[in-house]
Amino acid sequence: METDIQHLINIRQTLHQNPELSGFEEYTAEALKRTIIKYQPDEIIDNLGGFGVAFVFKGLEPGPTVLFRADMDALPIKEINVIDYASRAHGIGHQCGHDGHMAILVGLAGHISKNRPQKGKVVLLFQPAEETGEGALAVINDPNFQRITPEFCYALHNIPGFTKGSILLKNNTFTAASQGITVKLFGKTSHAAEPEKGISPALALSKIIEAITLLPNKKELFSDYVLATIVHAQLGERSFGTTPGQAEVLITLRSFDDADMDVLIQQVETSIKEIADSHGLKSELSFTDIYPSTQNNPSLVQQIKEGAEELDYNIVFLDKPMPWAEDFSQFSKRFKSVFFGLGAGEEQPKLHNPDYNFPDDIISYGVDLFYKVYEQHFTIR
Repeated sequence: METDIQHLINIRQTLHQNPELSGFEEYTAEALKRTIIKYQPDEIIDNLGGFGVAFVFKGLEPGPTVLFRADMDALPIKEINVIDYASRAHGIGHQCGHDGHMAILVGLAGHISKNRPQKGKVVLLFQPAEETGEGALAVINDPNFQRITPEFCYALHNIPGFTKGSILLKNNTFTAASQGITVKLFGKTSHAAEPEKGISPALALSKIIEAITLLPNKKELFSDYVLATIVHAQLGERSFGTTPGQAEVLITLRSFDDADMDVLIQQVETSIKEIADSHGLKSELSFTDIYPSTQNNPSLVQQIKEGAEELDYNIVFLDKPMPWAEDFSQFSKRFKSVFFGLGAGEEQPKLHNPDYNFPDDIISYGVDLFYKVYEQHFTIR
């Protein structure tokens, strides 16, 4: 089925001009509703987990519920591209390509409207707040999601560094698990001339940074790749007359295996408590940006492979998972799911870079492969 690429490019570039941060995707949701309502979905469910919106195409007979998902949110990154449709939002940009993912799903809606399912239902879900790791779970926990509980879930992500339009596949783990930890240390300030009268967290902070950074070297504790990255540290206040009384360090943990993440967290908690106690400090930990690993169902990976072969696309099987995290993992924990990569070009700037811009010429690859999956489920030829 022929895709109106220029129409989808116009939509993508409009979304690119109007990016919204996680949890604030109101304009994006309204723009999508104005566009997709023209394709006459049988049901629109909005305000899912925030500003999420689902468009449902229903068959006349019972059958499977198949969900295709695109993420909606942008990043707090100032775009530096000199283009006609550059971001109008100060310090906010679609530097991860979610504008392109949405355009692909709009294209799929157009195709389905011309060849509607005879049985079951198809759900096109535009999900908010992927970048914070909160959106997928918020959508799933929304009472209205029960109306569209899927049997099969599909999603993609553009990936720079690979040939444009290539399909990147992997059985089982596709993206890493990730968690953010904020560690706070509490001591006691003193005059800088009398440091012995205070309890400074300075030495403890340095030991924690070293201990956490070296944790992945304890290979015997883990079954696969793990990483612990110090992303921020602060000690006391900017005052030459006062010793520090508190400190804060932010840590990002990553693993390819969810069980390894549990071990990594336990090791972090133990190390911090031991170091803090030995320096007479109180410690406090909090967790955020929690992403399980994204697990692909091998039978659905095979389905994507067969669809890509029919379309004569280049297929790449990855040797190892992607080290970044993706909250589609919340769907893969609960439903039969597959997440795959769409090559964005070997010379394409990396995701989250200020000069990144989703390449319009890969939109059709995503639309056609998703539609091929739709045909496979509903045997429409």
